[in-house]
Formats: sequence, structure tokens, C-alpha cells
Amino acid sequence: MPPNAFRQLTLVAFALFSPQPGSSAQVKLGKTTLTGTALPGLYGEFFGGIPYAEPPVGDLRFARPVPKFSLGNATTFDATQFGNSCPQPASPFTPADLPMSEDCLNLNVFRPAGLAPAKSVPVMVWIFGGSFFTGTAESFNASSLIARSVVRGTPIIYVSFNYRLGPLGFPQGPEASSKGVLNLGLRDQVLALEWVHANVQAFGGDPTKVTVFGQSAGAVSISLLWLNDVFSTLARAAIFESGEAGTTGIFDPNKSLPQWSVFVNSTPTCGPDTSIDDAFSCLRAASSDQIAAAGLAGLGAMVGEFPFFPVLDGPEGLIPALPSDLLKSGAGNQVPFISGSVLDDGTLFVALSSTISSTSQIVDQLNSSFYPCTSQSTLQNTIDTLLDLYPDIPALGCPFDTGNNTFGISPVFKQAAALIGDLVIQAPRRFWSQTASEQGTKVYSYLFTDPQPENPPFLGVAHLSEIPYVYGDITVAANGTGPGTLSLIMQDYWISFATSLDPNDGKGLARPNWEAYSVEQRVIQLNSTNTEMIADDFRQDGIAYLSENAALFCQ
Repeated sequence: MPPNAFRQLTLVAFALFSPQPGSSAQVKLGKTTLTGTALPGLYGEFFGGIPYAEPPVGDLRFARPVPKFSLGNATTFDATQFGNSCPQPASPFTPADLPMSEDCLNLNVFRPAGLAPAKSVPVMVWIFGGSFFTGTAESFNASSLIARSVVRGTPIIYVSFNYRLGPLGFPQGPEASSKGVLNLGLRDQVLALEWVHANVQAFGGDPTKVTVFGQSAGAVSISLLWLNDVFSTLARAAIFESGEAGTTGIFDPNKSLPQWSVFVNSTPTCGPDTSIDDAFSCLRAASSDQIAAAGLAGLGAMVGEFPFFPVLDGPEGLIPALPSDLLKSGAGNQVPFISGSVLDDGTLFVALSSTISSTSQIVDQLNSSFYPCTSQSTLQNTIDTLLDLYPDIPALGCPFDTGNNTFGISPVFKQAAALIGDLVIQAPRRFWSQTASEQGTKVYSYLFTDPQPENPPFLGVAHLSEIPYVYGDITVAANGTGPGTLSLIMQDYWISFATSLDPNDGKGLARPNWEAYSVEQRVIQLNSTNTEMIADDFRQDGIAYLSENAALFCQ
């Protein structure tokens, strides 16, 4: 992928913000006074780096998170900055000098200025994405979202947090399974939500009015938690942006055993002959730098899309069965949700994985990513059918609506992006919207299509594109039209849903009525010049086939 593509996506979608110094703000949490930062002119206050768990180091490395819901007998706590991010490899989506430490289980609160504890306003909790091995809460500044909530008369509190990533957050293999420490990153997320439930009242929030929202791996995480009864005790609504359970295949914990073995054997305190059945003791003896280097070795050896990811963890776990089977069986709790995607979600996945120039490379990628969900012969037959449904015809490819233009690269790129984008994003979105609404859950669905002229043309309206609009990082055009207006409309929809469970509260900018998904199966198209309800029937045959065969892709 050309470096300028990464650079543009970094600048537009993941610009790093730091709270600007202003007058101090204070909150009393138990015996401790937290000193935060007032955000001048933005109606808000920021409190950062608050621990929600004990540091997962020493014996707590590769262990379930231990709650830390108070700061003990400390009289004061400096909450003026974001806390450390969790260890991760260098990424174009995070700054090179990002402060990192294994002591990273911390959270941040943005709130309207001077909010009294008795106010009890709704809460929005953000879970970031990053393929489960990169990402940080520090990349997201909610100042604009808070300001918008105040201006429209429906104030909210915003919470974000870090969770363990890569091998530390998602250990693989038999040892993690036998010791009950699979999916640690998801368990961190549950604990952070429990902290919110226990403590957000001190900031003026209502713990019974929590909406959890996230993008990509963050949205996948939320949907996995949504399928558990615990979710309804911690949240009353959810928003999935470009991701549902099924975006990443859900495998047995031994699927990535080769990569996990490389990670273990590359750790100096373990060595090349260490048994993967009994490696935690030597892994706990390694330094953070050694773990990070070994994690990179594991990444380098990965087969498929994700080397360290959520896995099946048994009847008492968070993911006892394939999400598609759980959803069809009625698992979950009918918590209402918004589920959406962007027009060309698939382009970034293909560009990040490799430069695909032949159909055989598409087959190889699907085989490596989704075998052994089923037999090799069955998977091959399924792939053959998919290649018929997604032919190598540029006018049908992704980015969509670009005709026969192949942007000077292989036309197979557009074929691969269409197929893979539907497999990992569009088909799960439609499957979740259809299935949940048929079971009585209130569902709203969207398709974000606003042009992104700053992006390289072959990326189109790429994965990540909607994030700046939700966070208000789009300048309003002088004439009141353009992307800035769409950003305000999207913020109004999101805030309205979080505060009233309906995106149509009539407050803020005038905007089209967003119909519930229900029988008509319509989505709202979010576009600066044409926001309207449209039928959710594009690429009907291909997406229907993917949904009907979800189990073959471990979805």
C-alpha cells in the first residue's frame, strides 16, 4: 500500500489529540480527589489515566484482570493526561512516541463542565479498534461530541479505555485454554464497563443509561459481549461501526498455534525448546521489551488476517459457540443497537494484507484465513461459488460506483475488495440487522457513502472513514453544507440514540427520519448531499450466500 495512503488515513481518521491546558477540574472518587483539565471553549472537562484494574504485570501477566475500582487511601490523583497505552507494534494509526506500558488498564472521562454527581446524564463508552493488536484510547478526543451534546440540550458523559492487545490480551493455545485465560482483552473490556457502572455517578453519569460504541475490532468486541447476558446488566444500547461478531472468524484456540509457538520460542526467557503447554512461567519472567519483540516475531509468522484474536472459550466463557449460531438461537438480550458500515470497507483490508494481482491469491487468502472451519474440499467449493458471485469485472468491484477504472493497479484488487469487504463487514452487518430485528430487537442500520477525495482513489470510502464525522473532526463549510454538516447530523443521530434509544429525537439539526430496520430492511445512507433511507438489497445474491454459509467461515 502506498505510504501516502497510510499517511492520509492517519491524518484524517486517527489524528492524535491532547487535552489543552486550561483551568483545573475536580471530582471526588471515594476518598480521592481527581484533578482533571477544563477544556476552554468546548464546554467540557477531561479526566484521564484512571486505573480500572491492577497492573497486569508479574503474576498477573496472562491472568484475568483484577478490579481496582477505587484509589484506596490516596487523597489526590493527577488525571490531567491520558494514561499509558498497552504494548503494541508500530502502526501508521498511532504516533511513534506513544507512551506504552503493561500497566495500561486505565480509562478516561470527558464530561460537560461542572456536572454535579446528582445530574445522572447518559453515558457513551467507546471501544477502539485495531485488529486486536494495535490501538489506543488516546487517539480519540471526545471534546466535540461533549460540546454537541450540551448545545443540543442532551448532555452526555464519554468514557474510553485501554485493553490488552496482541499476545498479552489474546493468548492462544492449550495452556491459555486449560487455565481459563483466553480472551483477556475482552475480559478487560467487561471490567472497564463494570468500573463505569460502579463509578460514573461520581462524574454525574447514570449507570443505567450506558451506550457502548466502537469501530472495527471495537465493534466486534461489543457484539461478542452483546451475545452474553452480562451485557444487559452493564449497557442498555450499542453501536457497531464496521464490525460485528463474524468480521473476524471465531476459531478454536489452537488455530493460531504456529504463530503462538513462534511467539513463545522467540522469547529469550523461554527459548526454542519450550513446551507451549507450560510456557506462562517463562513468559512471565521476560521483560516487556522481550515480550514486545517476540510478539513482532509472532506477527511476522501469521497465517491469515489476525494472529492474536478472540477465540472459542467453552461453555463458561465469553464465546461458547460461533456467533452466527448464538445469534440465531436467540442469545443476547435484545439490547437495541445501531449497526453500520462504509461503502468500500473492503479496500483497506486488501491493501493492508498484500498486493493482490491474481485470483489464486484471493483463494490463498481465504484458505489461510478460514480453514479449518470446514473441510478443505467444502471450503474450496464455497470459494468457487463466491468467485462466480464476485467475478473479475471491474465495474462490479470495490471501490464501488467507479466503473471500469482500475486506478493503475490490478483489476483483481477490485474483485478481492468486493468479496472480502462483504465477507467481513457487509454480510455480518446485514445478518445481524435482519436476525436481531426479526427476533424483536430494535435495530437501526446505516451505510456511510460520503466521498473521501483526500484518500487515494483506489481506497474509495474506506474502512475508518466515518470516525472523524462521529468525533466532529470535520470543518463545517462556510455555506453550511458539505462534510461538516453531515458530521453534525451524525453526532445528533448518535447522541439521540444514546440519550433516548431513538436517533430521531428532533433535537439538533433538521435531519431525515431514520427508520428502524424491521420488515422493510432499509438503511440510512449517510452522505453530505444525499442522506436518505435506501433498500438494504445491494449485492443481494453474494451477501445472502455469505450469510447462509456463515458457519463455513467460522462467523
